[in-house]
Order: sequence, then C-alpha cells, then structure tokens
Amino acid sequence: MYRTHNCGALRMEHIGQEVKLSGWVQIGRDFGGLTFIDLRDRYGVTQLVFNMEDDAALCEQARKLGREFVISATGLVRERSNKNPNRATGDIEIQVKQLEILNPSKVPPFTIEDDTDGGDDLRMKYRYLDLRRNSVQQNFVFRSKLALETRKYLSDHQFLEIETPFLIKTTPEGARDFVVPSRMNQGQFYALPQSPQTFKQILMVAGMDRYFQIVKCFRDEDLRADRQPEFTQIDCEMAFVDRETVLQTFEGLTKHLFKHTLGIDLPDFPRMNYDEAMRRYGSDKPDLRFDMEFVELTDLAQGKGFPVFDAAELVVGICAEGQAAYSRKQTDELTEWLKRPQIGAKGLVYVKYEADGSVKSSVDKFYSPDDLKAWCERFGAKPGDLLLLLCGEAEKTRKQLNELRLEMARRMGLMKAGDFKPLWVLDFPLLEWDDDSQRFYAMHHPFTAPLPEDAPKMASSDRNELKSIRANAYDIVLNGSEIGGGSIRIHDRDLQFRNFSLLGFTDEEAEAKFGFLLGAFEFGAPPHGGIAFGFDRLCAVMNGQSSIRDFIAFPKNNQGRDMMIDAPSAIDQSQMDELALVVKVKPN
Repeated sequence: MYRTHNCGALRMEHIGQEVKLSGWVQIGRDFGGLTFIDLRDRYGVTQLVFNMEDDAALCEQARKLGREFVISATGLVRERSNKNPNRATGDIEIQVKQLEILNPSKVPPFTIEDDTDGGDDLRMKYRYLDLRRNSVQQNFVFRSKLALETRKYLSDHQFLEIETPFLIKTTPEGARDFVVPSRMNQGQFYALPQSPQTFKQILMVAGMDRYFQIVKCFRDEDLRADRQPEFTQIDCEMAFVDRETVLQTFEGLTKHLFKHTLGIDLPDFPRMNYDEAMRRYGSDKPDLRFDMEFVELTDLAQGKGFPVFDAAELVVGICAEGQAAYSRKQTDELTEWLKRPQIGAKGLVYVKYEADGSVKSSVDKFYSPDDLKAWCERFGAKPGDLLLLLCGEAEKTRKQLNELRLEMARRMGLMKAGDFKPLWVLDFPLLEWDDDSQRFYAMHHPFTAPLPEDAPKMASSDRNELKSIRANAYDIVLNGSEIGGGSIRIHDRDLQFRNFSLLGFTDEEAEAKFGFLLGAFEFGAPPHGGIAFGFDRLCAVMNGQSSIRDFIAFPKNNQGRDMMIDAPSAIDQSQMDELALVVKVKPN
C-alpha cells in the first residue's frame, strides 16, 4: 500500500496516528538539525519533518531529495508548532520514520507553483508538469464537477445521452473542416464534425424526443484565446417545443450549474433582441456588468461646421463616469489604441465635463459651451464625467465603440470578479448578404427556422425583404461572452429546400450535401429546437478567465500545434501510398 491518506486529508483529529503518504516533493528546507519537506499530490500539501537527532541517516536521505521526486513517507501525525493558516493541513505535520524514493526526477524546466516562471510554449511542451500545478488542477476539478452537474440536470429533465459519429461527410458553411482520408474508399474523405447538428435533428425525427451529448467538435480556423481546433460542447436538442420552452429549460441548466458549482443564485435572465443589442452596445454579446450604454448624437452634432461629423452616417458615444481628469497624454494614447488595424477608427472626440461645471472638448472651436452642455444632457452626464465620441458608417462605428467601451471598463476596473450578468439575445437576422460573393449566408446555420411571422418572406425575391427576416434563434451571453447558442429548426422539407436555395445551393448540391436530412423530413419530422454550450468557454467564464486553454488538458498553441507530442507531423511514405495521397506544399 502506497498511502493511508492523501496529502490534503490529515487534521488535528489524526494526531498520534501512524500514516503513510505518497506524492511529489514540492520543496525542501534544511535547518541543520531539522529538514522539512512539503509533499504534494492532487489533494493538497502536507509538511514532513526529519530530525537529525532521531535518525541521522534518514535526515541525510531527505536532504538529497530534489524537487518533483516521487516519494513515500511513513510517520506519526503531530501538531505543528508554527501553524500555516493558508493550508488545509497547516495545523499538523508528519514526523517521518521511514522514507522510500519511488522515482527520482530531473530538475523541472519551470517551477511547479501557482505563479510559475514558465512561458506558454515551455509549459505546453511539458504539459504533464504544468498539470501538476494546483491552480491548473483545480480547473479540472471544476470542469469535472461541471460535467457531472450537467448530466445530472439533463437526466432529471428526461434527456438521453446519445453519441453521434466523428467520421462524417464534409458540409458547407461555417469554418473549414478537418478531413480524414479513407483507405478503403480511396480518393474520398471523411470530415470531423464541426457540431453534431444534423445528427441531433435526425434523432428528433427518430423519436428520441430529448437528446444531449458532451461532445468533441472540430474546426480548422484561426486560433485565439477562446478558440481551439478541437473543443467541447454541451449539445442538446428537444422535440415538440417552442422557443420559450427551450429558453426556460437551458436558463434552468445555467442556474443549476452556478448554484451547484459556485454556490451562486443567478436571477432570471433578461432578454434583448439583436437590433437592440447592436444599437445600445454595438455587440450581439454585450457585457452588462457595467453601464456606458451608447448615446447617439447625430442630430445635435451635425450642421455646426465640423466636417468629420457632418459627413458621418452616425455620431455616437459613451459616458465614462468620473473620468474627466483624463490627461491629454491619456486621451492621445486612447486615440492611438483605437487607430490600430484591429479596430480601425479614424480618431476620437472627447468632452470633459469638469467638476466646476465647465466643459472642455477636442472640438470646442466648432461647438459652443451650450452645444457641449446639450451633449452632456443627452448623455445624462454629471460634473466629473468624460464623453468619448466616434463617428462614421453606422455598423462599423458601433463595433469600434464596443471595443472602446470594453477597454474603458477594463481601465476603470468595472469588470468585477465574481460578478455575473447573463442575458438572452434573440431575433437575429436569418440571412447575411455578402457584397463580395453577391450571395446570402446563414447567420447561424442553414437549418435555423425563421420566426413564424417572418416565414412568408422566405418566398420573396426582394433582397431587402429577405434581409429583414428574423431567425427563431437565441444566444446565451455571460459577461460579454457567448457561452451558448441555438435555434428552433426548420422541420419542413420544402422550407428547408427553399432556405438552401436562398443560400446559393443548386437543387443538385442541396440533395448531394443534405439529401439524408431532406429525406428524413419526409417521414414525419416533429417541430424541434436546441442549443449548444461551449463547455470549455463556460468553464473559463465561470472562473473569471479569458483563455480556455487551462480548461483543456492538452491544448494546442496559436499555430494549432501540440507542443508536447509535436503534432501535426509528417506520416510515413508507406501510409501516404496506402491512402493514395500526394502532398503538395505551398511555397511561403
């Protein structure tokens, strides 16, 4: 037996007991006659003590232990004279009688501590060491508990957990597919699923009624903090439901997860339609932890001789409360931040509503104090506040102002840890027109149903009328992150075929790509709808983190590489020949 207890289990009530612990050496401290070792496992850290007077040989053995040695120690639990209130086992220590080295360790390339000195690539190369850090391990304790609570809630609501295949056919729309060559069908390829969308709809046709799966999905797209080429979804579908039933069910799931993992009772979720979200916040996933709602000034700002505003489709801004003390250097720096290619603003106009009631602006040669005071009144600003204004083409300007709103919230410390503001965003456009390709694309996916009152517009050939069709879709937003999204699906074959036509598919292409689904709809498809949560992202947002990497056991880096196993990699020529593959590498 390697241990009687784990390294986080022992307390004062165990004093006097002989115990055996096993784990990794966190750190050793030599004080001449006494040597202390912190022994770590997944459950915690326990202090071991070796006394030169009791056993000199054992003490010498302990002094030779290096960081990350795997050891087993037997001894008596005793009360510590210098207790550690920051450690669960901080009231006790083990007076060691016997020590066994189970495996030595090389000196690790970075410290195995919460605040490590290892960079991202180094930690990913030695991910098995990075995973020993308590802060990372607690992420996976949380992830495991979240998965269990998800299964518990959905099972209690009559959902069946059903697996869908990973080797499917490639489908258009969305991101690029990862493809897998078939040895037995040379020249043909499987695709890894971007989601189980069509399969879960077919399960509804099959009468399964309520389905869920915590499932891997794959997308060959550019990476960032909240994206990975493979990720996990809580994927769900329900038959014989309307939108309200879906929203109530999965608002309930979200509340359950917060209550049983974080001990937080979320209030009922507010709802906002897409057009309102874009108008008020410039984003379809607004962060509601703070205000700074958009205020439009086009009518007040134009016609005063300032050509930049006069030529703009929209003049709009935010009020940064209490920030009138911003210096010229700070506003210049903020302007340069907005001009970066990632945002692309042409400039920034500010108005300082000074504490004494006076107003100062970067455009005060065009506008009188009364004009600027009228702006402040429109914003509901108070003395001490700062107005920040952008102008230009409406959609683009709102998106730029959204970035500014978020940046100001970061600088003002308004994104409070432990503060959670959920939101349902509804009524997205069904179709998006792309000027370059001169065609419509599905805003969500091609299986999303229109709102019932907008369904007749599907028969129209007028582009503007088609643009006005609203989707029977919904996103669940938490602190400015989309953590889930879904829709009521099209379940009528003719309507689905019409939607494919609007998206530019010929009849032959629609049959070739989705004939199996269209065929299923001919055999009594029930009304159905569903949702998918980004499981990795949900873990990160619930823990106040922006990156999903530390909630994925073996993530890829920004180039899509697994640094630990060095993948992707070349394959043997024999495998290439067997698959009838020829690789042509594009020149740089």
